[in-house]
Amino acid sequence: MGSKDAFFCTFCSLLLFCFSSKCLSSELDLPQTALVEVDASWEVSRKIPDTLFGLFFEEINHAGAGGIWAELVSNRGFESGGPHTPSNIDPWSIIGDESSIYITTDRSSCFSKNTVALRMEILCENCPAGGVGIYNPGFWGMNIEEGKTYNLVMYIRSLESVELTASLTCSDGMQNLASVSIQEIDPSNWTKIEMQLLAQGTCRTSRLELTRGCFVEGDWLRNAFRWRETIGPWEQRPGHFGDVWNYWTDDGLGYYEFLQLAEDLGAAPIWVFNVGISHHDEVDTIIIEPFVKDVLDSLEFARGSAESTWGSVRAAMGHPERFPLKYVAIGNEDCGKEFYRGNYLKFYDAIRKAYPDIQMISNCDGSSRPLDHPADLYDFHVYTSAANLFIMKNKFDRTSRIGPKVFVSEYAVNEQRDAGKGSLLASLAEAAFLTGFEKNSDVVQMASYAPLFVNDNDSTWNPDAIVFNSWQQYGTPSYWVQTYFRESSGSVIHPITISSRYSDSLAASAITWQDSEDIFLRVKVVPVESELPNAAEVMEAVLPPFSFTSFDLALDQYSKLVAEM
Repeated sequence: MGSKDAFFCTFCSLLLFCFSSKCLSSELDLPQTALVEVDASWEVSRKIPDTLFGLFFEEINHAGAGGIWAELVSNRGFESGGPHTPSNIDPWSIIGDESSIYITTDRSSCFSKNTVALRMEILCENCPAGGVGIYNPGFWGMNIEEGKTYNLVMYIRSLESVELTASLTCSDGMQNLASVSIQEIDPSNWTKIEMQLLAQGTCRTSRLELTRGCFVEGDWLRNAFRWRETIGPWEQRPGHFGDVWNYWTDDGLGYYEFLQLAEDLGAAPIWVFNVGISHHDEVDTIIIEPFVKDVLDSLEFARGSAESTWGSVRAAMGHPERFPLKYVAIGNEDCGKEFYRGNYLKFYDAIRKAYPDIQMISNCDGSSRPLDHPADLYDFHVYTSAANLFIMKNKFDRTSRIGPKVFVSEYAVNEQRDAGKGSLLASLAEAAFLTGFEKNSDVVQMASYAPLFVNDNDSTWNPDAIVFNSWQQYGTPSYWVQTYFRESSGSVIHPITISSRYSDSLAASAITWQDSEDIFLRVKVVPVESELPNAAEVMEAVLPPFSFTSFDLALDQYSKLVAEM
């Protein structure tokens, strides 16, 4: 065991639950066994890429606006609906009645990009004791917690002196959690007001109230994400309508903040940009150059020096250091579109010339046949049933090892019969699929489950990894599978064989990784049904409490072997 020629094997007799129709009779009463053999020698092992398992984020299910973005006010700049006035001010509502207050929107704000402002006229001479005004419930209620301080910024203009009160109240307006008043100022021009509200109580469904004021500012290419419109001061961002998922976002969580998020997580960012294509319209390749220039500017914003045109904008926002942006995806799910290949080559050539180290990702699937255009990686998406995804554990076994690598940027079991809002069956099939990534990690470089988040008030897409509302959150079974595979990135994969008459209903992998002291071997064996229509019911009846058969071993002897090598 101590020599360089030695190898380490683990033989395991594992309890196997069979889910084929034959096992549902007399065989179900008897446990089935499988012999699992792992060859842990270095000669036949292979390092898994550090980037194998990552995170997918999309503005869907209010994952950003109303989710991880800290902004509590929904439609904060009255920009929902764009520059047209009168505009949609939902979910803002009035405090009082139409005889005491009149509100409308116009295009008189102090910002060139977000020109919409709310005009509020007080009509009552003897207004109610609580005042009249407007309130905003945030994204299905603000989670205000006692002892925490909340920052409020607004711009106001009035023809006369203003007495304005900002309050955080519970949803019915009866419990006042925090208040601050603005008095004896003369904002004849637009004036920025900043204040802090210290909460004196807790309410999970709170709202922001502004009372006795006069003015408060606030599936087509035309609705595409425009990175330039999402940088700079938050209050000046016009926002945009996400016409795929049908809600407005103020773009407070913009291009700059996404880069910051990746930096904070210690993750490598991937910039997925529009190539002049939407679900319903396309830009001809002969006139795509302005789009190409726009993307080059976005890369300069991220990677340019603090003295460059767009790098200086980044530096002015507080980040003079360059962001390590090394991956871009040229479009998203656009391979079959008329102008995709022509547009793709325009972007590819321009980016390769300006930034030769950037890895470029094609939308076209190269797993079965070679691509007809250059790429460093290609994007592969799959949403399917549990049975299909389990079978796909071998998807990349025969993929060419020559040419672009694979980026599985979106995968999940999403057939409602199997997945619902998250299920054990779906997570088991996904786990089996992930063992295929480990086994084929010489060609599969990156992978991420999708979607990551869902606000349970806006379940546009199910299932998701993490479910949340304004004050609670939990991980679905699919989330816990992702955490279970977290040690795989950067670990070492070892050959594994299964000897069993039911081996087709099993997926397995073996990895080793090292912490500060020991080297660990992890063996994962995943049982999943790929035939039965009622597999979910069967699994509920016969599965043990844990979804995998697995174990970790701290290998002192193996550590010595590594040390000697």
